Amino acid sequence: MTSFSPETLRSTLGTGLLCFPVTHAQPDLTFDEDAYREHVAWQTSFPASGVFAAGGTGEFFSLTPDEVGRVVRAAVGSVREDRPVIAPAGYGTAQAVAMARDAEAAGASGVFLLPPYLTELSQEGLVAHVRAVCEATGLGVIVYHRANAAFGFDAVEELTDSCPNLIGFKDGIGDVDLMTRVHARLDGRLLSIGGLPTAETYALPYLEMGVTTYSSAIFNFLPEFALDFYTAVRARDAETVYRKLNEFVLPYLTIRNRRAGYAVSIVKAGLAAVGRDAGPVRPPLTDLTTAERDDLQALVDKVLAA
Repeated sequence: MTSFSPETLRSTLGTGLLCFPVTHAQPDLTFDEDAYREHVAWQTSFPASGVFAAGGTGEFFSLTPDEVGRVVRAAVGSVREDRPVIAPAGYGTAQAVAMARDAEAAGASGVFLLPPYLTELSQEGLVAHVRAVCEATGLGVIVYHRANAAFGFDAVEELTDSCPNLIGFKDGIGDVDLMTRVHARLDGRLLSIGGLPTAETYALPYLEMGVTTYSSAIFNFLPEFALDFYTAVRARDAETVYRKLNEFVLPYLTIRNRRAGYAVSIVKAGLAAVGRDAGPVRPPLTDLTTAERDDLQALVDKVLAA
């Protein structure tokens, strides 16, 4: 697998769409490694710029640390040679540090640091958490601005100055003021990544804030659609973007918004709709109902027939 320095990883990820594969499950909810490997190999036959194994779409929050390690190693062993795999880290600081070190041992190219588990925290505590993970690995680290990991600009700037391997900032909150400041003052040092659920919805306006890439869950089951959408965004082809939003993305969101947690469940249902079943979601998530699956199937069939 190609080796990526933090600087090379930052520039590589910013050039294309990001792949966040689901984590395949057997009926008894155990990891279906063979199906996952096949899926990752298929995903990387398309030109995504990086693979984020066991991220939010990959149900990180429902996997044990041992399972996370298995998923990361399966991804590393299944991607194309030139595609970086970014491994997750999270929970408390000690666990996140251990996961970051294991990611390096597994051959991953970077670390995706998810929010700390459960507790409220100050900006000083959040800075210490991120710094500890960055100091534990030589890999490039991307932080996820979401939930209790809500960064102020001063914290982002301090971490960028003090952690040379902090390379990316994924926004899952939608703070326009913060993203504008990050782009205006840290451009070239920190990659801004769109990370709101179903990021296609926000991709065009976010491009004006320097967000050249985003995580596409839709890429899991409609990779050609997702790539065409991304191409239209980068070309600032607003007519095509809004046509695709109206034809598929917004009706898709209507189904997704029917129940909490469906941002992941609908992706697995999408894979079933294209004949690439990834198994059930794990508790505490719930799968789509039969009627909702039928609604999604009709949407997917329209895209495939176009």
